[in-house]
Amino acid sequence: MQVMATHWRVVDIVVAAVLGVACGLIFWVWNSIGYAWYTAADAFTPGLGGVANGVWLLGGVLGGLIIRKPGAAIFVEVVAATVSALIGNQWGIETLYSGIAQGLGAELVFFVFGYRRFGIVVAALAGVGAALGGWCLELVTSANYAKGAIFNAIYLASSSLSGVFLAGILAFILVRALAATGALDRFAAGRERQHLV
Repeated sequence: MQVMATHWRVVDIVVAAVLGVACGLIFWVWNSIGYAWYTAADAFTPGLGGVANGVWLLGGVLGGLIIRKPGAAIFVEVVAATVSALIGNQWGIETLYSGIAQGLGAELVFFVFGYRRFGIVVAALAGVGAALGGWCLELVTSANYAKGAIFNAIYLASSSLSGVFLAGILAFILVRALAATGALDRFAAGRERQHLV
């Protein structure tokens, strides 16, 4: 039976920080594009705006898939949210709350699987977990509870679907692509690629 390493190496911290900054820059770009998409979808069907949320959920899933240690999903998502907030966005400090909630949602999925399974299904579930974390936070911070059950059901479903594809599956594909370059050879994600060859 494989024993899970829980201690963080220096390389884990450095790579998690770099991933967080890179995802924060992606978030910053997505803040305008994604918000426009969110607004258009929400105007079409209230709650459907959640289809744009997946990109904002990417950091936690990516961090969990690469670092594979407790706290990685939260760490990367919070660093990404911090970068996005510091560069400047329309939500300010609430971005950090979102980073914590979304990172925690993804983290809980990796925890449930004992930080031992990192396939496409776990990645997709981590995307859903991140979406659920964000949804729970927005019930309060965005007063979504006042928008009714139908809005919230549609918003949760569309956010979860977006989490599956734009966070979970996309992160899984990105990890595979990075591993193929040899950039992840110091991580289990990179060593898996070597065993498959």
